[in-house]
Amino acid sequence: MRLQRHSQSDHGHDTGIDLAPMLDFVLTLLIFFIITAVFVKEVAIPATQPASKAAESKEAGSIAISIKNDGSIFIGTRQVDLRAVRANIERLHSQRPDDVVVIGSDGDAPTGVLVQVMDQVRQGGIYNISIAASAPK
Repeated sequence: MRLQRHSQSDHGHDTGIDLAPMLDFVLTLLIFFIITAVFVKEVAIPATQPASKAAESKEAGSIAISIKNDGSIFIGTRQVDLRAVRANIERLHSQRPDDVVVIGSDGDAPTGVLVQVMDQVRQGGIYNISIAASAPK
């Protein structure tokens, strides 16, 4: 029977799994999801909300326009006339030039109003227009 001698250098090697690359990958994913979550904004038709003196407006990455069944138009939570859409878009575009417009429309809203709103948005200087829709059930 032969005895093997181990030198000092043999005890210094660790055969375990290096977790540093996995941790780097997980932290990179976490940072990616945190950054992309900031840009997500839900577009909805405004509902009747209670008034609050402490309420404040927050800046976002898109300008939300909603069209209800009766043809009324909302930019954010403020109702506007069709003739005022262009002026509002020009004002918002000058404040935040990189924003896009997302138009949400009720299923029974007049199509002509949607087309007129899109025309007003383009005349206001924004050509990146998206139409919000939901997946069929």
